[in-house]
Amino acid sequence: MIRERLDLFREEMKKREIDLYYIPTSDYHQSEYVGEYFKCRQYLSGFTGSAGSLVVTKEEAALFTDGRYHIQAEKELDGSGVILFKCGEKQIPTDEEYIQVYMKNHKTVGFDGRTVSVAFVEELQKKTGIEREYIYGDVDLAGKLWDSRPEISNHSIFLLSEQQTGESTQSKIQRIRQRMEEKACQLHLVTSLDDIAWILNLRGSDVACNPVFLSYLIITLEKVYLYVSEKAVDQSVKKYINENKILLGEYDQIYQDLPEICIKEQVQKILMDKQVVNYQLYTLLPENVEVVDERNPSTEMKAIKNQIEIENTKQAHIKDGVVVTKFIHYVKKNADKLTEYEAAEYLDKLRLENPECFDVSFETISAYGENAAMMHYSATREHCAKLKREGFLLVDSGGQYTLGTTDVTRTIALGALTDDMKKYYTLTMVGMLRLMNAAFLQGCTGRNLDILSRGVLWQYGVDYRCGTGHGVGHILNVHEGPNAFRWKNREGLVDAELKPGMITTDEPGVYFENQLGIRIENELLCVEKQENQWGQFLGFECLTFVPLELEAVDTKYMEESDICLFNQYQAQVYEKLSPYMTEEEKVWLRESTRKITKTVCETT
Repeated sequence: MIRERLDLFREEMKKREIDLYYIPTSDYHQSEYVGEYFKCRQYLSGFTGSAGSLVVTKEEAALFTDGRYHIQAEKELDGSGVILFKCGEKQIPTDEEYIQVYMKNHKTVGFDGRTVSVAFVEELQKKTGIEREYIYGDVDLAGKLWDSRPEISNHSIFLLSEQQTGESTQSKIQRIRQRMEEKACQLHLVTSLDDIAWILNLRGSDVACNPVFLSYLIITLEKVYLYVSEKAVDQSVKKYINENKILLGEYDQIYQDLPEICIKEQVQKILMDKQVVNYQLYTLLPENVEVVDERNPSTEMKAIKNQIEIENTKQAHIKDGVVVTKFIHYVKKNADKLTEYEAAEYLDKLRLENPECFDVSFETISAYGENAAMMHYSATREHCAKLKREGFLLVDSGGQYTLGTTDVTRTIALGALTDDMKKYYTLTMVGMLRLMNAAFLQGCTGRNLDILSRGVLWQYGVDYRCGTGHGVGHILNVHEGPNAFRWKNREGLVDAELKPGMITTDEPGVYFENQLGIRIENELLCVEKQENQWGQFLGFECLTFVPLELEAVDTKYMEESDICLFNQYQAQVYEKLSPYMTEEEKVWLRESTRKITKTVCETT
């Protein structure tokens, strides 16, 4: 099937004299996760992961993806004729490097300009020297061939109250306009969906698990324009939009309006993020308009949660911790009666029974044994492993609550464990605890701190092919920038300073192909600590309370200070969650969170 699709695709390329065609994962907004309508890369390659790009030439098709998906992609591409490039491995080129080499002897590049960023195209031109006339950025070849393509989504939008958001839309717009004035910009173009949702205090469901809606936003010094499907806006939302003096336009209308607004309002400078704004919109700007290329002001604003958001999020995490802890107890009791899929199904059901949880924050990852080596493994009813009373079950999950967004991972011992399993579980856990309890000076970024978590594993010659943590939105995307923990420099991305109010996950792991996978994840709130002659010190307050796997701990890999941190955390878990447990669960939780000493799991 994939081979036939690619053959037809190349025929279309030949008709248009396109030598190379590029297909990213993204939608028209550079979203990490996309709706069904935008899954052209999946349609043409068969690879279902959430990250990766496809390059099709006259001779071959190449799929590029990162370390989270190497094992999965290898299996899904088998027999398709698509070549897998495992990005991050030695001597493996990136998609940009591959294109650069190919274009030395070829002339034309094609893509749907709505799905690639301005920054990508500019970098492509810089590295290949290709002239603009040979860039065909208005060709949606996949859309032309995809007969059964789903409809573009336009689900209903809903409004959040200030009791949920802590700040009005007008206040947010005013703060953005102040930044515009500082940069002498008369117009700000916002195309990232989570930024738009945050600015307007609106949410939707056009992307699975991410409460956003397909839209564009233009902010000038006097007006605000929102472009969204009319079908998605009911009377209550329309009333709210009118009260905030926001002008409504149909979703695609921005492609006509943007140049007209620039001319009508005599725009000389426009503030926009070239990493996010799509290339086709950029080509519509009048030639005399200067672009100030900076991260959207709202990106950092929404990353720094206000006090109402923080208090609400803390409540969400207690509710979520209760759910996940009850789930762990259930799985341990019923392990040999369940599959991976049934375990995930049970957890999702348990979470959604809470009326304040309106969705999961991403598709639950339930991976047993060697399947956990695939970081973003997805079990299905038809293809899933049966659990046994031995080894580990890794479960990564989260919820979208009306109070906040959660993300938590636990690796659960179902029975007998090998010494290596205990070793790597303990090292992973120690790294997580050390980062969680870090103290650092104001001005540090996640790159400064990543070693606290990863370094524990590096001492044993082990690494994991991903970052240690990502920012988390408030009733928004579970993956949010600009804050993150990672050690590698990523071209085009500026490391963000960690600031009080930012929430970042702490999730080191170990992944051995065809053997096992371990990940432990808590969410951390950046807070102020002491201030003295050396400056302002910051640290973290843990938001996640779910017991760690005491049965998997081998204390010979722990310092006394690590044991102290472990005991402190487990005591907090019991204190916060036990009031919500049944008597049976409470007895189990007390035993599961008991203190340990240097002898493995010995009661003190």
